[in-house]
Amino acid sequence: MEEKGISRAVIKRLPRYYRYLGELLEDGVERISSGELSERMKVTASQIRQDLNNFGGFGQQGYGYNVRYLYSEIGKILGLDRVHNMIFVGAGNLGQALANYMNFERRGFIFTGVFDNNPALYGRKIRGIEVRPMEEVADFVEQNNVDIAVLTIPKNSAEEVAESLVSVGIKAIWNFAHTDLQVPDDVVVENVHLSESLMRLSYRVCSMQDQKAREEAQRKQEEAADAGETK
Repeated sequence: MEEKGISRAVIKRLPRYYRYLGELLEDGVERISSGELSERMKVTASQIRQDLNNFGGFGQQGYGYNVRYLYSEIGKILGLDRVHNMIFVGAGNLGQALANYMNFERRGFIFTGVFDNNPALYGRKIRGIEVRPMEEVADFVEQNNVDIAVLTIPKNSAEEVAESLVSVGIKAIWNFAHTDLQVPDDVVVENVHLSESLMRLSYRVCSMQDQKAREEAQRKQEEAADAGETK
């Protein structure tokens, strides 16, 4: 649920707030200041206040934030107080791994069906739900009030499959195909590129290694200079 005038960057940070607040609840924390929350999340307190002020603030001067209330309100902003029926298109390794992730249900995302175009997979069960042929998607979506489709298929078929899903009423697509989908304005897409995250990790670890190498080279250079001066 994206409020008018709220930046994508703020929306992107909300699930992280929600996760940290959930951990605080599990730890029995009842209230927390923006400063304390910033220390846990490694973001500035002013950033937290600015983000939350987009939705009304939620904090009280001298008190901070009521953890349970803030957790609940951010959940509502993210639409987690509603039930979302979703299907998986693609019953390969990634599709099965995602479908087996139980935490989705605890967030209101209900796994209702799985589809594939490989006849060898028809009838196989994932958490008790049979893999069905793609030809059955339209009737299934209509009969089960499906909101979200999760795509875990090769990129060469992703656009065509996405178009067919939109045509039968799907309004949200969680796309793991290695391509950025183009859809109508009344359909929302979250493109997930796992390799891009790994590349960012590669950049960071290489940067650390390069920095250490530069520091080591500098240290050796200084040691050599010191040795030359003592001769």
